[in-house]
Amino acid sequence: MDRQTAAIGRPGAPALDLPDPRLQPPTRAESGDPFSALRVVHLLARIPRGRPVPIHELVARLNAEYLDWSFSPRVVLDAIAQVQANWIADYRTVDGIRIDEDGPSGAAVEIEDSSRAGPWIAGQAWRLEAECRTQLDEFARGEGRATEG
Repeated sequence: MDRQTAAIGRPGAPALDLPDPRLQPPTRAESGDPFSALRVVHLLARIPRGRPVPIHELVARLNAEYLDWSFSPRVVLDAIAQVQANWIADYRTVDGIRIDEDGPSGAAVEIEDSSRAGPWIAGQAWRLEAECRTQLDEFARGEGRATEG
């Protein structure tokens, strides 16, 4: 081991004025990605119930809340469609989460105004959070997508 390598991290080494190396490039949200879907579902849990909310408003809100992410209408619609499919599978009804792709201001989503909607959507968020943690654990063990190739 050379002297320079041996000195890395040694106590008493002079501190240098360095920039923060933890800068991250922006993340482009992708359909099917649990990290993207978690952010969408988290927002769905907070939108008004019983009235259509334009997708373009959700996209703008996501891009404002997550400045290091970029969400497109297609990714947001795909995440909502998956949530809608999960709702249909759980409740056997299409009325809980409705997507209108031809609304007056473009595509919109409406979530029923009921006591079951909020807790169910929170459950979807927790399911996605677990999926994200699984991917992070796999990555930490060297089994993740970033290690392929």
